Amino acid sequence: MNKKIRPKLYTLSTCVHCTATKKFLKENGIEFDYVDVDKLNGQKKREILTEMSKISGDMRFPTIVIGKKVIIGFYEDKVREALGL
Repeated sequence: MNKKIRPKLYTLSTCVHCTATKKFLKENGIEFDYVDVDKLNGQKKREILTEMSKISGDMRFPTIVIGKKVIIGFYEDKVREALGL
């Protein structure tokens, strides 16, 4: 596994799939960055939603960015493959 790849997650605090993604990464010792989009307001929220749209062309959760790979939704097999687990 490439330890330099640090996944970035765009999540909702109330989303079960988002919670499952965070749990999976933690259980596998993967450090990651995330933003709970539903906890943002105003300009910051607009900026993040624009960023998401540019990355994936969509605004579904979770949006997982691993290197150049973008995964929409929590698909453990795809996340494992992207991380080299």
